[in-house]
Amino acid sequence: MNEFQNNNMQPNENNDSSYYSKRSEDIIQDEPAPKAEYQAPPTYTTSYSEYNTQPPKPKKEKRGHSTAVVIVACILAAIIGAVSYAIVGSIPLAKPHSTTDDYDETVEKPSNNVSINVDQDASSIAEAVAVKCTDSVVGIRTTTSVMSFFGGNQEQTGNGSGVVYTSDGYIITNYHVISDAVQSRNSKIDVFIGSDSAKSYPATVIGYNISCDLAVVKIDATGLTPIEMGNSDELKVGQYVVTIGSPGSLEFMGSVTYGIISGLNRTVSTNSVLKLIQTDAAINPGNSGGALLNAEGKLIGINSSKIASVEFEGMGFAIPVNTVKEKCDKIISKKDDSQAYFGVSISSTYTSQVLAFYGYPAGAVVSSVAEGSPAYNAGIERGDIITEFNGVKISEYTILNDVLYDCESGQTVEVTIYRASKYYTADIKLTADTTN
Repeated sequence: MNEFQNNNMQPNENNDSSYYSKRSEDIIQDEPAPKAEYQAPPTYTTSYSEYNTQPPKPKKEKRGHSTAVVIVACILAAIIGAVSYAIVGSIPLAKPHSTTDDYDETVEKPSNNVSINVDQDASSIAEAVAVKCTDSVVGIRTTTSVMSFFGGNQEQTGNGSGVVYTSDGYIITNYHVISDAVQSRNSKIDVFIGSDSAKSYPATVIGYNISCDLAVVKIDATGLTPIEMGNSDELKVGQYVVTIGSPGSLEFMGSVTYGIISGLNRTVSTNSVLKLIQTDAAINPGNSGGALLNAEGKLIGINSSKIASVEFEGMGFAIPVNTVKEKCDKIISKKDDSQAYFGVSISSTYTSQVLAFYGYPAGAVVSSVAEGSPAYNAGIERGDIITEFNGVKISEYTILNDVLYDCESGQTVEVTIYRASKYYTADIKLTADTTN
């Protein structure tokens, strides 16, 4: 008897009676909750006259001075100046006070360790950064085969950007840039280097982290120019930044924009666990996965998203480079390991907000279960909500993939699901992923 089908198995005691008794499997057939239309805050404008309610004061008439008074004043000023010069000239001058003597330990000194030069070859910081870094930013195209309306197959393409991480072909990009290719077997990924959109390198997916929107792909190439890494912990609001990417299409590869850091530690949506860098440098579709650089030409972030609305202008966001390095190094280090296999597909429609709207707990809603998989053998069904996996609370569906990625083939994990107003827990042994 399967674990979740055993009538003798007792549900957890922490059932929440506030949840609807409706089977959770029914919600994946419902229409998602309508998203409330964003209401822009009112624009506050003030008239200059509102702050100038008092009539202007009449100007005072100028009074003239007699010629005799002016002459006497000039003579006295000359006498006082001569005496002052004689007195001051006889006193040794004090050594000028150095502010660094008293504030060396409290005042941060500006760094002059700039590795690029603004000279006769580059007349601005943006130009100098572009010269240094353009070859380290690539264009990415995904091609997937989809079923057409008339029943045949047709190709669907998507474009994005990436950053050269190593000279032997590891490329960093956003997960959403390659997600269509990951989810479809009939797909391919091509990488374009420099400004040559005619020559491409086929790429393979090394791994990805959905919740952080990061992925690593690999091309068979050597002698590439890796990007120089910066430190996102040292960023300051108002600091100048440069972006490089492929906005719109590969036709515009290597496009450069310039701006400042508008904010730090931003959360774009309630579904995100990331703290992002906000910038007013233009980030357009196709720039995703490209580079956000400081004035030294060092990578400080991977461009990820923007707020696209008539109410907003100049609000782009990037994943901090320290997060990028941590997640991508982990992906590369596990490239040869057998991935743990669970055997479920998760609906991306049901975020924690949508589930809360319907009265369900946060978690990952199962949209399908692969026959013969560990999840299938354990009795997990379509419509179950996975609320905890291997000791980690699944507060968003994106987290499940990352927790599973950290598990090993053959490992036994404890899984908690929510079904029909009750919680159930079972131990499930993961297997090696042989689906790729």
